[in-house]
Amino acid sequence: MPDPKSDLAHFEYRCDARCPDTQARVGVFNTPHGIVETPRFMPVGTLANVKTLTPDQLKGTGAQMVLSNTYHLHLQPGEAIVKAGGGLHEFMGWDGPMLTDSGGFQVFSLSKMRTIAEHGVKFRSPRNGDIIEMTPESSIAIQNALGADVIMAFDECPPYPATREAVELATARTYRWLERCIAAHARPDQALFGIVQGGTYLDLRAKAAAQLRDLDLPGYAIGGVSVGEPPELIEKIVRATTPQLPENKPRYLMGVGTYREMAQAIAAGVDLFDCVIPTRLGRHGAALVRGERWNIKNATFQHDHTPLDPDCPCYTCTHFTRAYLRHLLKAHEQLAYTLISIHNITELVRFTTSIRQAIAEGRFARDFAMWLAPKAAKAAADSHN
Repeated sequence: MPDPKSDLAHFEYRCDARCPDTQARVGVFNTPHGIVETPRFMPVGTLANVKTLTPDQLKGTGAQMVLSNTYHLHLQPGEAIVKAGGGLHEFMGWDGPMLTDSGGFQVFSLSKMRTIAEHGVKFRSPRNGDIIEMTPESSIAIQNALGADVIMAFDECPPYPATREAVELATARTYRWLERCIAAHARPDQALFGIVQGGTYLDLRAKAAAQLRDLDLPGYAIGGVSVGEPPELIEKIVRATTPQLPENKPRYLMGVGTYREMAQAIAAGVDLFDCVIPTRLGRHGAALVRGERWNIKNATFQHDHTPLDPDCPCYTCTHFTRAYLRHLLKAHEQLAYTLISIHNITELVRFTTSIRQAIAEGRFARDFAMWLAPKAAKAAADSHN
């Protein structure tokens, strides 16, 4: 069996600039399928597609790295079919970097349909009721077959709220499962990232980060946030945990994709983000415009013949108007969901790339101050203006 660490030159992370006022940084993460310029938002393509978009449309948003889901691809179409189709990249027609999660999030999200034991997790399939068992070894085997550039360790994501005892047990098990993932990983052209758990208990987070540092992995993720806790707790966790992760490796905050959460995490030193927000909102007729959510079905847009955002370079904003998008939505035309999703993904990618440029030019803390302030403080300031 090849040593998974023997060919990790593919996955070098290089820091090119730092913010003088925060821990924010500009970097480049190399993968076998190209570079990812950080900080960067990554769209989610759960079933080997970013919903309603073609790969060319996705590339037009500025996206560089895309995610897919191990658990769901295992159910449909199955990793053997993806592997026979040339792996995820060829199967879905995306030639850029890719990441697969491990199925660990489903341990949290499908809590009513699973049981956890030391060996692994048994799920009841939502498709036909069959029992499906995922273990650290099977999760890695599935991800090895799928062939993404970055794969994630199988972890236990505790819910919020949870007792300290429950979080301690989950965090300890996550580390034991990580050791098994490392032993099972068989492809040197895939980088295995570890995940820091610990819930809202900062000392458990610190212990987990220290344990993961000692393993010298090619990248590190912060998991178990955005699972129901208030935004101020997310910021506290990220601000405390990120500096404890190696500076010479990429840092990935899982499941976060709002302006404020990303800006605050970038200020703490995070490089990568993912979230289903842009396409989920797009499928419900909601557009992201400069950090706000607009319901394009509203009557106010019926006679509005201006772009969603006149400053946005995306295909949607350069070709269509708010009135046209509202018309498509009211007529239940599928094109509406594609056009709004194109804009929404572009919006989040542009936000992170604009931060990237601001860090490089030494103006991040000044120009993005409104997003770096805690939400409560921002609301209080607005009420006095």
